[in-house]
Order: sequence, then structure tokens, then C-alpha cells
Amino acid sequence: MIAANVQLIFNNHDPYDLCTLTCKPVLIREYAWVGAGATILPGVCIGRHAIVGAGSVVTKDVPDYAVAVGNPAKVIKMLDKEKFQED
Repeated sequence: MIAANVQLIFNNHDPYDLCTLTCKPVLIREYAWVGAGATILPGVCIGRHAIVGAGSVVTKDVPDYAVAVGNPAKVIKMLDKEKFQED
């Protein structure tokens, strides 16, 4: 689930040659939830059942079942994977 005003950023400028764009994919795995206004930067993976808090700026991968919040986003807790029902 991706809430309103989320930014998925796939590209950036090379710091040594600003005319060059570098691109890296953003991966959001199954059942992840990205809160309103969050920004996901290039090359980041959001894990299965992970939650990204509203307004967070994600600069590094978020593991499966993690809750990450803040700027830069940090994991503040892990969810109990036994409580999820898989398809």
C-alpha cells in the first residue's frame, strides 16, 4: 500500500558531473505499507510487511517486518511475523 504524496526517486545527479544522471531501482516488496508523504531514495528496497512512517525519508533498505520512521528513516521496531497470514 502506498499512501498519498509518496515520492519514489529513481535518479540522482553524479556529484562530479552534474550533467550525468545516475539511475537505481526502488523495490517495494509484497504487503509493504509506505505512509503519506514519505520519500524513498534510489536503490532502496522496502521489505515484505515493512512499514515506512508518514513523512519519512528512506535512504537505506528496510528489512522485512520492520517499522522505519524519521529523516533519515531508522528501524524503530520489528513486527511479529507469526501474526501475519500469508496467501
